[in-house]
Amino acid sequence: MGSQDKSPNASNSMQRVKVYRLNEDGKWDDQGTGHVTVDYLERSEDLGLFVIDEEDNETLLLHRISSEDIYRKQEDTIISWRDPEFSTELALSFQETTGCSYIWDHICSLQRNMHFSTLASETFHSVNSELRELPPVELSTLPLILKIVESGIADQLRVTELILHDQVFFRKLMELFRVCEDLENLDGLHLIFKIVRGIILLNSPQIFEKMFGDELIMDVIGCLEYDPEVPHSHHRNFLKEHVVFKEAIPIKDPVVLSKIHQSYRVGYLKDVILPRALDEAIIANFNSIIHSNNAIVVSLLKDDSTFIKELFARLKSPNISTESKKTLVHFVHEFCTLSKSLQMVHQHRLFRDLVNEGIFDVIADVLQSEDHKLILTGTDILILFQNLDSNILRSYVARQEGVLFELLVKNMLTDFGDDMHCQFLEIIRSLLDSFTPGSQRENIVEIFYDKHLDQLIDVITSCAPHNGSQMDSKSVSSDRGSRSQSNVKPEILLNVCDLLSFCVLQHPYRIKCNFLLNNVVDKVLYLTKRREKYLVVAAIRFIRALVSRSDEHLMNHFVKNNLFKPIIDAFVANGDRYNLLNSAVLELFEYIRKENLKVLLRYLVDTFWDQLVKFENLSSIHALKVKYEQLLESAGTRSSATVLDQRKRLDERALEKEEEDYFNEDSDEEDSASAHTAGSNKGQSQPSVLVNGSTTNYPSPRAGGLVDYDDDEDDEDYRPPPKKLTDISDEDEGLAEFPLKRKLVSKEEPEPKRLHRSPKGLKPREGVFAALCSTLSEAVLPGKRVGTASLNMPPSNVNQNTVEPNLKEKGSVDSSERTQNAETENNSDKEEVSPRSFTDGLNDSADNRKLGDDCSLLPPKSSPEMAVNGS
Repeated sequence: MGSQDKSPNASNSMQRVKVYRLNEDGKWDDQGTGHVTVDYLERSEDLGLFVIDEEDNETLLLHRISSEDIYRKQEDTIISWRDPEFSTELALSFQETTGCSYIWDHICSLQRNMHFSTLASETFHSVNSELRELPPVELSTLPLILKIVESGIADQLRVTELILHDQVFFRKLMELFRVCEDLENLDGLHLIFKIVRGIILLNSPQIFEKMFGDELIMDVIGCLEYDPEVPHSHHRNFLKEHVVFKEAIPIKDPVVLSKIHQSYRVGYLKDVILPRALDEAIIANFNSIIHSNNAIVVSLLKDDSTFIKELFARLKSPNISTESKKTLVHFVHEFCTLSKSLQMVHQHRLFRDLVNEGIFDVIADVLQSEDHKLILTGTDILILFQNLDSNILRSYVARQEGVLFELLVKNMLTDFGDDMHCQFLEIIRSLLDSFTPGSQRENIVEIFYDKHLDQLIDVITSCAPHNGSQMDSKSVSSDRGSRSQSNVKPEILLNVCDLLSFCVLQHPYRIKCNFLLNNVVDKVLYLTKRREKYLVVAAIRFIRALVSRSDEHLMNHFVKNNLFKPIIDAFVANGDRYNLLNSAVLELFEYIRKENLKVLLRYLVDTFWDQLVKFENLSSIHALKVKYEQLLESAGTRSSATVLDQRKRLDERALEKEEEDYFNEDSDEEDSASAHTAGSNKGQSQPSVLVNGSTTNYPSPRAGGLVDYDDDEDDEDYRPPPKKLTDISDEDEGLAEFPLKRKLVSKEEPEPKRLHRSPKGLKPREGVFAALCSTLSEAVLPGKRVGTASLNMPPSNVNQNTVEPNLKEKGSVDSSERTQNAETENNSDKEEVSPRSFTDGLNDSADNRKLGDDCSLLPPKSSPEMAVNGS
């Protein structure tokens, strides 16, 4: 065994040392230098110190490690001791400190193990070998019993077995205690105290079950009164006379009564009598006893239907006294609290049974009481229901149309003088939580916003400063006079603001219809005028919650109503103080910058930079300014690029328009008509040009003097130029992409000719032409004032007189034309009727116009192809 252990430790545990022995003259003799290790002695199970000479591998020292305290560590490199076998002083001087520490720790560890083994062996042999049963309980045997009970940790199980095996041990011990107490034998009472305390420290649940029974527990408590280290305490007298057991409803089951009394006494024993002597394991066993008793009590009571019905019958009785009602409510609260000991399934079943019996009706009545402590108890019961399953409470509130909800809101706004407002706030938040599943949630949300939101806002409005800053007389409710800034606690305002912030996050769809229309944001910002800094921070948190929605309409509302002004004023007034207010405002600015909320970014810098400039040394303020400058630079670059692109496109399209006009001319007559029209329009107005550079020709009635040619009507082989389809599509896209900038001038061919020249290829053009005419008619009609203004100016061109006769003749030409072509229109195809009827509508509308309104917009002659193509 020794050889197996030496080889692996040769490199790790063997340390270089010098061995010294104290001679008769009191001087240390050097015995040699070698390596020390700890190993088993030959033919023994004991461990010892071996020092092997480093030169010839001879054993310089062999020492059996002793369990006695004979070893001393001097400085950091010397271990010395007196060897009891040879009566000599020995010492080991280590070359390294780590080697000395290693051997010293090894010696200490071996000594601890030897102490434990020796103790276990002694108790095993003394108890197991010598005792088969406990000695008889007598005054003379009490010291021996105490020695057995305090024998040690190693034999606790054996002592427990002996105590449990003796059925009369506790009964005889308690009888002896009463005798000693009658004789006032303090020595015997002190021994009995130590024995009882030692038995409790054995921490045996089976022994606890015997000791804490109804027969013995009071005598056990009496034994523990005689602690020799503390004055005598009268615990039994307190439990019998001062502790009063109240029964709200008489309990007839003796098991329930026994468990209730036992739970109280065990708790008293744990918390009052032996708080210093018990360790965590014993306290856990005591709590387990109490927990088990509570579960038994609640189970037996909930299964007793007579008891539950009698309980709620008394609670709902109108003749019940205030004191009795208070006792019953406290009993219900304790009953619901003890139900935590049940399994979750049984606890759910119990709470639903209580709801069916009408517990929420009882709590609603309690919340209207004048006793604030009773209201607190009712609130605690609601919190128990909410923690178990909030849907139970939510379904009741929705079913009763918010009666209980109204009481909760009312009590949250009431000053109780205690910290009860947070409890009401938590219940309301649980009911309004949008992430909680349940069908009744929407109903409760509707009830809150319809009935109670204004009530919360009135509280904030009533505490607004009366100097008129940002005050709206219409927003202050009629009951404002009932409250003033002095009688509303700041804690209430804080809870109201926190609840509103919660609603913003939970119900964002309610912001526009409930928060903006009722000026809720403006009213919450009244809190920034308060001297309580935490109220100012609460208002900033509310604004931060709104900003986090990133709603464009909401941000425009901020800018329009200048809602950041109170926040900036509070921030500037706070100065350089580094507090929660400073951090809240800077975090708001940081969020606006990181999320790139451009509307708020421009609003903040444009409006408040004069106030914020002195805080530019702060990184958040400086970053906000940098972000603003980057925004301006990017906006300027985009706008200049857009203007240059539009001008380039206008120039390119202007050249294409001249080529199109040239190819669209068919005859000399049309050339002369175009020239005549161009000369007429030069003195009146320029042709209307779209943004993409193309002119749009608006159809007009035929000018006087034009006649129909038969050869034109019979020309069925006419096909429009192939390029015009592309032109129409390009121009149509231009119309859809750019808005109309100027008034449009159109040219029109004679109507029968145009209708005849749209055979197979007309169908896709009809839709484009109809959309074009509809768009141009909407764009031209609002421009009548411009046309009228141009007519009132002095005439600059004689061509204006030329246009008037043509306009005067158009009514007669159109009427005769409609009469001659009536049969032709009735027999035409659907593809030809649609543009014809559309043109007639244009002619009729043109007839109804005044003479001077649009004369500059309707040239007398136009090219047929240009009218068809819409160019």
